[in-house]
Amino acid sequence: MNNRAELIRLISAEAIEWRHQLHQNPQTMYDEVFASTLVCETLRDWGIAHESGIARTGVVATIEGRRNESGRVVAFRADMDALDILEQSGQEWSSRIPGKMHGCGHDGHTASLLVLARYLNQTKNFDGVIRLIFQPAEEGGRGAFKMLEEGLLERFPFDEIYGYHNWPDLPRGVFAIRSGPVLAAADVFEINLKGQGGHAAMPHVTRDVIPAAAQLVLAFQTLVSRETDPMASAVISVTNLAAGSGALNVINGNAKLTGTVRAFHPKIRTNIEARMQVMTQGVASTFGLQSDFRYTKITDPVINHPESTAYCRDAAAGTVGEENVRDFTPIMGGEDFGGFLQVRPGAFIVIGQAEHDSSSPHNARLHSPQYDFNDAILPIAATYLAVLAEHRLPIR
Repeated sequence: MNNRAELIRLISAEAIEWRHQLHQNPQTMYDEVFASTLVCETLRDWGIAHESGIARTGVVATIEGRRNESGRVVAFRADMDALDILEQSGQEWSSRIPGKMHGCGHDGHTASLLVLARYLNQTKNFDGVIRLIFQPAEEGGRGAFKMLEEGLLERFPFDEIYGYHNWPDLPRGVFAIRSGPVLAAADVFEINLKGQGGHAAMPHVTRDVIPAAAQLVLAFQTLVSRETDPMASAVISVTNLAAGSGALNVINGNAKLTGTVRAFHPKIRTNIEARMQVMTQGVASTFGLQSDFRYTKITDPVINHPESTAYCRDAAAGTVGEENVRDFTPIMGGEDFGGFLQVRPGAFIVIGQAEHDSSSPHNARLHSPQYDFNDAILPIAATYLAVLAEHRLPIR
C-alpha cells in the first residue's frame, strides 16, 4: 500500500487501543515499566531493531530506509511518563492506578510514535536512518538529560531531532510553531528559615520566621520587576509557604518556602538564582535567623532552530494546509525536549486537540484531572511526523 494517508489511518485505528492501555496503566518518572514493555513488545512484533534500559525505562528504535546514500540520521522523540494526579476525566479507559494519571497526553505521544514506527518500517520511503526515542521522566525528572548522560548520542547518533505536544488551547488539527524560544527553563527552589519559637504574647524573646518569609516573597518579585529587562521574560512563583502548627498563640521557629523560576535566557536564569540566594541570606541576617537555600535546574528552555522550524512548518502545511498552521506564542511552561535541542538542531511543534464541545475532556487544560488525549489527532500527528521524516531524508 503506497497511500500514506490511508496506511496511517489504518495503523492509527489500531493505535487507539495501545493508547488506552497506556492511559489505564500510568507510571511516573523512571517507573514507566508498562509503557516501556508495551513499546518493546510492539516493536519486536514488527521486527524493528531497538534497545531498552536507557535512563532505566527509555527505549530507542532504529529503522533503516530503502537506501542510506545520504548517511544522515533523523530522530523523533515521544515522552512516556504520567503525573501524580487523581483522574476525573470520566473516560472508560481512565487510570487504574489511584493517584496516577496521563494528564499531559504522553500516552498519545507514545502511541503516535508507534504509528510512525510501523509506517516507516513498512514503507521505508526514505534515504538514511530514523531513530525513535521513547523517553522517560519528562515531568520534572530530567529524562532527556539522563538519556544524554548515559550516552544516547554516542550509542545512537543522530543529526537532528523533532518532537511535538498535543495542545488543548488549539482546535483539533491546527498546528503552531515558531523559531527561537518556545518554552521556558523550569527551575525549583527550597528555602528553610530557622529562628526561635515562643509565646505569641512575647515576640521580643523569639526570632519570628514569618515576617522574614513574607519579606522574601515580596522581595523576590522585584527581581522580575526591577532587575530583569522588561523586554525579556521571567517568572518567580513562591507556591508553598509552611510555618506554624495551627495554634493561634504560638510563634513558630521554622519556615519553608518552595516554588519555581521560569526564564528563557541563561543570563537571566543565572542572575535570578544568584540574587535569590543573596536576598535569602540578607533577610535571614536582618531578622537574626539561619537560612538554607537550595536551587535546582530542572529543564532548559526549548529554543527551536530556524531551519528546523521551517522544515516543520512545511511538513505541517503539507499535512493540514497552510491555513491551519499558526505562529506559536511562547509560554513559561517547561519541557525537557530543550535538552536535546542544546546538542542537536531540531524543533518542537504543538498540535491542537480541542473540540467544539466545551465540556469535552479534550478541551481540559494540561495537568488537569479532567484532561484526556484526543485519539482523533493520532493520524494527524503520525502523518505530520511521516511527512517530516520523508522530507528530511528524501529518496532522490
